[in-house]
Amino acid sequence: MPVALDADAATVYKLFQESGRPPYETVTPQEARELYLKGCQAASPEPPELASIAPLEIPSPRGTIPARVYTPQRRRDKSGLAPALVFFHGGGWVIGNLDTHDVACQKLAHEGEMIVIAVDYRLAPEHKFPAAVEDAITATQWIAANATRLGIDASRLTIGGDSAGGNLAAVVALSAREGGGPALAAQLLIYPATDFAMRHPSHSEPETSVLLTHSVIRWFSDHYLNGPADGDDWRASPARAKSLANLPPAYVLTAGADPLRDEGADYARRMKDSGVAVTYRHFPGQFHGFFTMGKFLEQSNIAIHEIGTWLKALG
Repeated sequence: MPVALDADAATVYKLFQESGRPPYETVTPQEARELYLKGCQAASPEPPELASIAPLEIPSPRGTIPARVYTPQRRRDKSGLAPALVFFHGGGWVIGNLDTHDVACQKLAHEGEMIVIAVDYRLAPEHKFPAAVEDAITATQWIAANATRLGIDASRLTIGGDSAGGNLAAVVALSAREGGGPALAAQLLIYPATDFAMRHPSHSEPETSVLLTHSVIRWFSDHYLNGPADGDDWRASPARAKSLANLPPAYVLTAGADPLRDEGADYARRMKDSGVAVTYRHFPGQFHGFFTMGKFLEQSNIAIHEIGTWLKALG
């Protein structure tokens, strides 16, 4: 599929190419984390004013899971419990943290007029699959169980994330459906990774190898999975689940210049064919990662505004 980057996306891509930043697959995971953090902070737009941003520690059998709670100034409900979004950051399960997605979460809280709780799950290769999945499920279940003291309406709990975080959100939705709970109002999947087979056409098209390159994906996969067999597990590849029926309503976003484009679109289509209410949004001229780059890419700000509108429409 031919891909033409939007003018601002092409400019940003050129800046990355000329910056001399080494490819992630040529450095250590720790060095890659530092590079990613600097890049995210440099590309983040000005944050909105919120009522509060507070740390949260979520207990788990494997140790405390750090989290961050974003409370907007303007809430849909003037009194009572608020709707909430549990958000998992992207970064290939290897890089990324609460700070890389801090402004994006602030904007989601502001635009969605809801509480956002960002979860800092364990990263690979120090903690390989299924560590991130375990943390995502544990955190979501704990937040639902403690919703009242967090000021949250448990019946209006949405999960979401971008890239690897979108993968985790999809897996949490499947786990909840399989009986693990909790009941979820919706799922927000921003260019999600859904299938480690990586056989969709966009994984081999040269036009999609922008920022998130084909070789970087392999590097992430090698660090995250214990071996090829893990990729067959639906907890790693939600597209491998036997059925996608009876899942909560979904918003799925994809980008044109993205190796994950086709698997995200296919996951959205399969959910819709299974009777799930799906809102699908494609940004043909953007690349993977644009969602957090609102300082330079207006499409990022448009995407967050549209997602906020969708979140508010959930009630």
